[in-house]
Amino acid sequence: MQEHFHFTTDRAKIQKQYAAIFFFVSAQLSCIQVHLHRRNRHLVKQEDAVIIAIHLLGKLLGFTSERAWHRFVIGNLVPKEKFLERSRYHRRCRSLRFAIKWIRHELAKRGQHHAYAVVDSLPIELCHAVRMDRVKRFQGIADIGYCASKKQWYYGFKLHLQVTDQGLPMGYVVTEASCHDRIAAESVMTQIPHPYNFGDKGFISSDLQKRLYEEYQMALWTPSRKNQKHRPPETWEQWIKQKRKVIETVFSVLVDQYRITEIRANSMIGFEVALDGILLAYSLVTLGLVEF
Repeated sequence: MQEHFHFTTDRAKIQKQYAAIFFFVSAQLSCIQVHLHRRNRHLVKQEDAVIIAIHLLGKLLGFTSERAWHRFVIGNLVPKEKFLERSRYHRRCRSLRFAIKWIRHELAKRGQHHAYAVVDSLPIELCHAVRMDRVKRFQGIADIGYCASKKQWYYGFKLHLQVTDQGLPMGYVVTEASCHDRIAAESVMTQIPHPYNFGDKGFISSDLQKRLYEEYQMALWTPSRKNQKHRPPETWEQWIKQKRKVIETVFSVLVDQYRITEIRANSMIGFEVALDGILLAYSLVTLGLVEF
């Protein structure tokens, strides 16, 4: 709906959201500004903090088309003569991907003080099922996998995500769709280690649980399968199921409001910038730093 400019959000609220994001980003960039090497810095129309803040605002408002978002910015937020041309804006966003990733990672570290973390995966479909056998987008990187919750095959990626009990995204890994949750679990959970973690049946592995505990002092609890010889009480199964509800809520919000499964990038760098922007924007809202 945003792409067709049927936009109903109060403009004063958008300005308030932008100001909050800009204030936070400016404070964070001061720590790494010396590492952002750029020639002719004195000639730029807009500072790095402005570019990052506008990029995050677009993800917060649910824009999936970078062309439509650039139109919206020069039509509502910044005069055209004072803002970057569209292709230049996109290149600046990609060149600042390290800064966006670093800010998100520093914000995610706050999750170590939360009660527990939950890990799960989200399918990111890149095309309709009828085009799976002839699609060229991300050919050689993405592949065909099976989504058990939807009971269907799809072509694309799989986002493996760790969130806290308060819904704050922590570590994440993007793999091909065919990658099993158990294989990516260690990479996701050790980015920002949390001592207490919950997963679904896809993470059942005594070797994985033992390795996480011995090497990283991390506990991973999962529900049991029906064919297991030694099963815990039903109350334990219900307790784990209740704890895991938070990540289902996070996925629902990311899909419905932030449109994380509709990223239109055709390069891995563009995909990475968009994904980190969405997760950072969602983190700011989750921690109450920005009003949604």
